[in-house]
Amino acid sequence: MAQHTADIVIAGAGLSAALAALRLGAAGRVLLIDQRPDPLAGHTWSFHDGDLDPAQRDWLGPAVRRRWNGQDVRFPGYARRLRSGYASLDADSLGAAISGLPGIGRLTARVASVDATGVVLADGRRIEARIAIDARGFVPHPAIEVRFQKFLGQEVRLTAPHGLTRPVIMDATVPQQDGYRFFYLLPFDDMRLLIEETYYSDRAVLSPERQRGAIADYAAAQGWRIAQVDREETGVLPIALRFDADAFWKAQPPVPAIGLRAMRFHPLTGYSLPQAVRSADLIARHWQQGPQTLALALRRLSLHEARAQGFYRLLSRMLFEAADPDRRRHVMQRFYRLPEPLIERLYAGTSTLADKARILTGRPPVPVGRALRCLPETFKVKPA
Repeated sequence: MAQHTADIVIAGAGLSAALAALRLGAAGRVLLIDQRPDPLAGHTWSFHDGDLDPAQRDWLGPAVRRRWNGQDVRFPGYARRLRSGYASLDADSLGAAISGLPGIGRLTARVASVDATGVVLADGRRIEARIAIDARGFVPHPAIEVRFQKFLGQEVRLTAPHGLTRPVIMDATVPQQDGYRFFYLLPFDDMRLLIEETYYSDRAVLSPERQRGAIADYAAAQGWRIAQVDREETGVLPIALRFDADAFWKAQPPVPAIGLRAMRFHPLTGYSLPQAVRSADLIARHWQQGPQTLALALRRLSLHEARAQGFYRLLSRMLFEAADPDRRRHVMQRFYRLPEPLIERLYAGTSTLADKARILTGRPPVPVGRALRCLPETFKVKPA
């Protein structure tokens, strides 16, 4: 017997699903299903002002925890302030934004399968809807080759003001290990901030105890004393080196898919919020036209973005395959010396031909022979 009938049922209740529910607002009844009691818990998502258009920033506004004017990067012997605005959401701010909306339901259950008009739960129950959407997260696939951005962060309260007025999106002045290592800092108020140790690594494995110690050591080196750890978050994000989007989508069922389930993320930065916002906008425009129309529109958007992102996958290959792990910091430092509008467009995924030429010209920070071998986006094993 069908239960919890809704206009839209979404399998998975992470960022992309929550933003779709937020975007729809009162326009439809949405049911979010996830096996985790609180799938947003322990997460922070950020974006640059240039990643979204004004209308998108407006509807996302109720979910934003904090905005800042500018951001900093730090490297040995070089630091820079970037003027672009920056903003962050977290589990509490996003959860509060959708909890007050009428028509948003939640169910804690494991999803066994998804089709265009419903989901089947692990216990055999089927939940019908006008449209079902698959947002169950990243699943490895032979059509995509990835490395990893992995992190452990702690939101802490200090015993005295930290002195930061804006985020530090990369403090790479720290010793390098396991690839490119840096600290990421979000000052939520004068005494509270998120301190995150992040790696661009060939391995997905985290070392929580060692990373907690590294955060404590980093805080002490800044002259900060931690009074309390309020929360902790961990994550392993995919960084795409190669992606055959046509082969990937050819193997997918005709079901609307969003988020990492649809390989919707920036190949070089790992950011996925801008892609989630664009998917939410598209769902709001097309959901009443039925599941086939929505699935096709989402697929076309994904294919278009994947083709436009080839340059960023090339940069990922150069970072991971042309640069030795202990030299990746030099690649990033060179990039952050480039003109600020170019940096903003790279984050937004809108790099111009002139931007691409500027990034690739000049004295390369990686061996030329290795860089040339990275140019073709060919798989060692052809995707099925």
